[in-house]
Amino acid sequence: MTSRAVTAAIVISMSIFPAVASTPPPSPDLLARADVVYQPTATSLEQLAPDADPDVIALGLATMQCAQRHGVGEAAQRLAIIDYSRSSQTPRLWVFDLARHKLLYREVVAHGQGSGGDVPDRFSNQEGSHASSLGLFVTRRTYEGKNGYSLRMDGLEPGFNDAAMSRAIVMHGADYVDPGIAERQGRLGRSWGCPALRPGVAGDVIDVLKEGQFIFSYYPEREWLMNSALAQCAQARVEQQDTAEYFLGTR
Repeated sequence: MTSRAVTAAIVISMSIFPAVASTPPPSPDLLARADVVYQPTATSLEQLAPDADPDVIALGLATMQCAQRHGVGEAAQRLAIIDYSRSSQTPRLWVFDLARHKLLYREVVAHGQGSGGDVPDRFSNQEGSHASSLGLFVTRRTYEGKNGYSLRMDGLEPGFNDAAMSRAIVMHGADYVDPGIAERQGRLGRSWGCPALRPGVAGDVIDVLKEGQFIFSYYPEREWLMNSALAQCAQARVEQQDTAEYFLGTR
């Protein structure tokens, strides 16, 4: 093709497809002000809490997401995970800020007298059992009670923790949550079913978890895992995510 033919072809193509004005890139100021939406994943939370059981973190996050899919706590930005399969003498409470991708607290936490010794193995939803309950809770308002500044917890799993409000199962501080005492007696002091914290940190933890955040309490209890609708939803969700990650990893 001659140079004249090439020039003619370019002119024709420009007349058929007029040039589109290019859009200038966003200014640095606009980029700095842009909102960044962070979507938490089990892997991202595991990286924040490497000493936690990754399977418990995955189940806790999935349980929260199942609840949100049904319209509960959709605006929640924080999730606390308690792993009651661990000794009361070791940190077994992790509080995550899901919006800012941060681990806020890693703490020891007491369980109920009716749940057992150092590592609990009995859980109940019954009044007078003095036992801890398993599953997902959404937090409500704070109040001043006999244990001081306390946080109401509303259980979301019928038959497993939905009596929490009537049983007054709340988060609060307690002097018996003392690692020094635990070292001497072989366990932390115990509550009447409440997740009790060290007095020095309880108020701060309560403030970040109050009013519509989530608390997830775990133990590998077969009855709960097999019969709670939320637990079943969460396990199915974890399995789907594991399958998706497997296929992505094999590409």
